[in-house]
Amino acid sequence: MTPLPDTRADLVSMTHPELERFLTDLGKERYRATQVMKWIHQGLTESFQSMTNLSKSFREEISTRALIQFPEVLKILESNDGTTKFLLGLRDGCAIESVLIPGDDHDTLCISTQVGCSMGCRICRTARRGLVRNLTAGEIVSQLLVIRRMEPERRITNIVFMGMGEPLANFANTVKAIRILTHPHGPQISWRHVTVSTCGLVPGIRDLGRQVKAKLAVSLNAVTDEQRIRAKVNLIPLNDGAVTDFTAPAPERVQRFQDILMSRSLVTIVRRSRGQDILAACGQLAGEGIATR
Repeated sequence: MTPLPDTRADLVSMTHPELERFLTDLGKERYRATQVMKWIHQGLTESFQSMTNLSKSFREEISTRALIQFPEVLKILESNDGTTKFLLGLRDGCAIESVLIPGDDHDTLCISTQVGCSMGCRICRTARRGLVRNLTAGEIVSQLLVIRRMEPERRITNIVFMGMGEPLANFANTVKAIRILTHPHGPQISWRHVTVSTCGLVPGIRDLGRQVKAKLAVSLNAVTDEQRIRAKVNLIPLNDGAVTDFTAPAPERVQRFQDILMSRSLVTIVRRSRGQDILAACGQLAGEGIATR
């Protein structure tokens, strides 16, 4: 017999105002929302029993109404350059990938917003899978939470929405995740350290700026001046292993392309890919190794 789905509320997906409404509807004080949110996003706990500033009866009641669940870490791959890729299993058996990129004085976490992607970019392994489903806001945020809990010595201060999926195609959950990530009672990520990458969904770009503060990165697969925006250009050579029917350009060809753009007064930077040897670089994520329960 197939077990019934768990219908309890997902507290990881709730913003602070939503958590306040949820708890006050249960007859609890508003300030309890701050306590619970801090336990989840700063205490990194999935257990109501560990919330020691809540009464035992409160913890027992809320555990029947709500749940806290982080993804399951299925596999970890470490690159020669220090990059680490995490294969994370979700409740329904789907899997996603997150990439931890070390820096000199801080670390950056690249997170996913969808299982697969529907954008159809032929140079991307994620797109080759097609779109399976959107992630919830809690599934987006909990990538940071579970990795912070596993790697307590790492100083993860930067979040980039550059993993699997197109963030603006999962607009509502992306916006909600940013609000949770940047909340003072949440993971406390500064909006200045949050970057949303898009392949160019213009209505979503406009709406994102109206609803939240974040930095924006636009991926341009364009070869004509008419198609390019006048901005800093990051050149990302194709990473070997992303797909089988394209090959990476020679460094000399990349250099020539950079020289051409620079000669036309375009600030152009050749991006150095991290984690190529573990398929963690741009275009290489595919969420392989689906979780089995």
